Amino acid sequence: MHKTILVAMLFAMVVAVDCQGQTATRTSLAPFINLNSDNPAKRLEAIDAIRRNWNDGDSGMLIESARFTRNPGTRRAILAVLSQLTGQSFGNDFDQWYRWLWNVDVQPNPNYASFKQRIYARIDPRFAEYFSDDYATEIRLDEIRWGGVLRDGIPPLKNPETIAASEADYLADSDVVFGVEFGGQSRAYPKRILAWHEMVKDVVGGRSINGVYCTLCGSMIVYDTQFDGRHYELGTSGFLYRSNKLMYDHETKSMWSTLRGSPVVGPLVGKNIELEPLYVVTTTWGAWKSQHPDTDVLSLRTGYRRDYGEGVAYKSYFATDELMFTVPKIDTRLKNKDEVLVVRIGDEEPKVIAADFLRRNRIYHDKIGTNRFVVLTDESGANRVYNSGDLTFEEFDDQTSTTIAEVLTADQSRWKVTEDALYQESQSVDFQSADSPSRSAGKSLARIPAHRAFWFGWNAAFPGTEVIK
Repeated sequence: MHKTILVAMLFAMVVAVDCQGQTATRTSLAPFINLNSDNPAKRLEAIDAIRRNWNDGDSGMLIESARFTRNPGTRRAILAVLSQLTGQSFGNDFDQWYRWLWNVDVQPNPNYASFKQRIYARIDPRFAEYFSDDYATEIRLDEIRWGGVLRDGIPPLKNPETIAASEADYLADSDVVFGVEFGGQSRAYPKRILAWHEMVKDVVGGRSINGVYCTLCGSMIVYDTQFDGRHYELGTSGFLYRSNKLMYDHETKSMWSTLRGSPVVGPLVGKNIELEPLYVVTTTWGAWKSQHPDTDVLSLRTGYRRDYGEGVAYKSYFATDELMFTVPKIDTRLKNKDEVLVVRIGDEEPKVIAADFLRRNRIYHDKIGTNRFVVLTDESGANRVYNSGDLTFEEFDDQTSTTIAEVLTADQSRWKVTEDALYQESQSVDFQSADSPSRSAGKSLARIPAHRAFWFGWNAAFPGTEVIK
């Protein structure tokens, strides 16, 4: 049969759609799979079957079918049927279709996970391992979108080569780095490198860590790779949830939330697994190496050929406030890509604080539940959060000419600012002296893990969050 005649028949079927009510019969998986059949007759039969057995819960499968069909005529017919059945008219604007879908309360087709398994296995056969109708899920399956890359298509860095600060002549003092310190060892991960890899698996100071940088949502979070004595080897799934990167673990192929550090789809859901977030600071290379002269930093010898110039990766994305992947709702209390600091303590509601607010208030006191904390923001704009106990700090001395920053209370008691805690020595000492007493000799206020994120990225995953601005 001639192709133009087939397309005409498809549209004729659309015109004949009766939108009065819905049948009790649920559409099976086969018609949606057959929408991509090489057999034109099967495609015709598939659209007719979907039309006759329509249920609102089929919307997600029809949108994804239109998004990924290889046949332009079939796509037009699918979208026409979709418009007739839903009363919506967004044409080829899939972002609008997704936003509409995510803001309606529907019970998805019970075969939806199997549908995603089949349709995405055509892109990467390994994607089939993420989806099963038997898997538990903590997020809506229709909000899991393909990010345009294969599994680990954005390759993680594992045990990357590092160099001493004195050898890092490729870095300018103004370049952004993510700094960590564990077991007395300091390491810097330049944003210009991680933007190409989005994940680094490393051992620092004897501690196994997984640093996850979601370029789209602007968050760099460092997790301990172990939970209850079990190591979780994580990778890049290739999928997103509300523009936030979804990880996967190598053993079970469960998908994990970047922001939560916990599985959200797959065999591990419901097992109360949540990786421990660790300390990380977003700062400049100049500030970090001044504070940590013995630090090492990633080498450009990553094993991959990339242009690691500052600002090269995702340049156009970072240059505007536009999103690459839509989210259900936009919250205009801040601009989409305004940076916020997220402070989390246990199971309490997190505090979200605008980075610009913290630049204006370099010592900021607040509390989460009964836990009082202080955010110290240095001259580079870097934020560090500490338990403040019953103290109120009033002065912050972070001059970059020294490696030791200090914060002072109203009565002028002095506390040394380090990556793991605020320390007050038990005797009067020169903090610059190499023979200062051990930290255990005095008082300490523990560091509280916190991380930066774009406002839209955090609020999309946790809508309605209070923000201090």
